[in-house]
Amino acid sequence: MRSFLLKLDKFESYACQALLCLFVTLLFIQVILRVVFNYGIPWSEELSRFAFVWFVFLGASYAARLSAHNRVTFHLKLLPEKVRNGIELIADVLWIAFNTLMTVKSIEVIESLMEFPFLSPALDWSMAFLYLIFPISFTLTSIRIVQVNYLKLVKGVKFKDVDDIEMEENKI
Repeated sequence: MRSFLLKLDKFESYACQALLCLFVTLLFIQVILRVVFNYGIPWSEELSRFAFVWFVFLGASYAARLSAHNRVTFHLKLLPEKVRNGIELIADVLWIAFNTLMTVKSIEVIESLMEFPFLSPALDWSMAFLYLIFPISFTLTSIRIVQVNYLKLVKGVKFKDVDDIEMEENKI
């Protein structure tokens, strides 16, 4: 199981990096072509939009793994650690319930798109294929929530609060 999660870490990281490079490069080329040559590539905007959506949803899963999703926690920091962990666990259970609902509903949408095909205008790709990111990312996010809670509550791993600003002594 541990090797699967490590491979999943690498996959999510590399996929996000590749998607980010893809959509930034496509948009850069599109801007240059339009400004310099007064020409645009019709499919590049659509592909960059799809890459961006996949990047955002895979990135959300990866952020869950890093325990880096934004939360309103200033009031929780006033509570004892066990109480804070309990409240965060309840919130995470609700988050998993939401993810499960979104996974089920997105699969229903994909099934509908398979039955009544809808193609993207420029690339002529099936939207069912493109919508696969929704059940994938919501399922991965749920796996990551369970993983983080296991590490935090069972293994005692402390995750750094991404909202805390730490000043390095050597920096001005």
